[in-house]
Amino acid sequence: MTAFTSVRRTALGALTVIAGALLAVPVHAQNYPVSSGQRATAQQVAERGVPLSELAPGAPDTYVVKRGDTLWGISGMYLQRPWRWPELWGMNLQALPNPHLIFPGQTLHLEKNGGYARLRTSARGAPDTVRVSPRTRSDSLADTALPTLKPHLIEPFLVEPLVVDAEVLQRAPRIVATVDERVLMADGDRAYARGDESSPLRMEAGASRHYRVFRDAIALKDPLTGEILGYEAQYVGKAELVRGESVEESANGKGGIAYDYVPATVALSATKEEVRAGDRLLPAPARAFVSYTPRAPQVEVDARVVSIYGGNSVTYAAQNQVIAINRGTKDGMEAGQVLHIMTKGDRLKDSTDAAKTVIKLPSERNGHVMVFRTFDRVSYALILEIRTGVRVGDRLVNPE
Repeated sequence: MTAFTSVRRTALGALTVIAGALLAVPVHAQNYPVSSGQRATAQQVAERGVPLSELAPGAPDTYVVKRGDTLWGISGMYLQRPWRWPELWGMNLQALPNPHLIFPGQTLHLEKNGGYARLRTSARGAPDTVRVSPRTRSDSLADTALPTLKPHLIEPFLVEPLVVDAEVLQRAPRIVATVDERVLMADGDRAYARGDESSPLRMEAGASRHYRVFRDAIALKDPLTGEILGYEAQYVGKAELVRGESVEESANGKGGIAYDYVPATVALSATKEEVRAGDRLLPAPARAFVSYTPRAPQVEVDARVVSIYGGNSVTYAAQNQVIAINRGTKDGMEAGQVLHIMTKGDRLKDSTDAAKTVIKLPSERNGHVMVFRTFDRVSYALILEIRTGVRVGDRLVNPE
């Protein structure tokens, strides 16, 4: 058998082989969210392509998709506005029925005709060819499809930030003691925990034994109103329940029986900081499949930066850092939405004016961010591209 097998098919059915292979892929990996609006836009664009004026400067005539590429990066390579993913998808709607199923090894061909451009996976007049290398049966093709963003930038934040009501954290089970009475604990250590009287930590049949450890709920305040939008709990590590709370009987020395409360035992792992008494335990959520389709929000957005995650002493956030904003699911925010971030125009004295009049500089477009995790009134967004540092209070609006 040769190292590579050439699989040929017509441009109209460009991904039928891949689609067939996906029958063995878990259902959740096939159901990438594509809204009816995105599909309608793509179908409209597919009729003739996009105007040449929409193409990014230097868009390549051909490009071979590589490992490490992202949908965001390829979209930005071909379009001036990368969040307009439906346009890029529509340029080859028939050959790419699912915009997420682009794989390393595919060659993209840019075709220009009559003032419009289309993107194909094969040159005009030629059948599409994809090189498929041998792989084990356990290696699904979905695992090789391009991600929207580089996974290592956001995966830690899918479990770390937690926005809760202060009461939720106060009612959560807490670490009460340590093995050998140590003050601080880390990976591999065991600790003792105690639940609320109404919900003790017990080894219930069928219940998850996995928890995350948090501390210090910090108030997230709206920069405009000062209203508390929620409390951000600091992620410390993971804990697994190995023995539940119980009550032990023993002789009290007076011919009677004494009842002693025994806290639960948890094993610590993946700690970012030393765990200590007083830290809280919250159930670990099931790992969910999340897909981020870059798109503009359907609602009008006028948001502000609430905080820079993990940067209590940081004034400016840089590219690839995470920020919290004062809009959440109640305001129509969804994962994948792209926003323009604006500078907060400084106030200064006009040095050319004898009266030293105070003026405010205009806000300028500074780059864009993508929302990747949402709560009721707060969302977290990844800074994709910026020109200058991002500060608390900076404004976020719909992309144009």
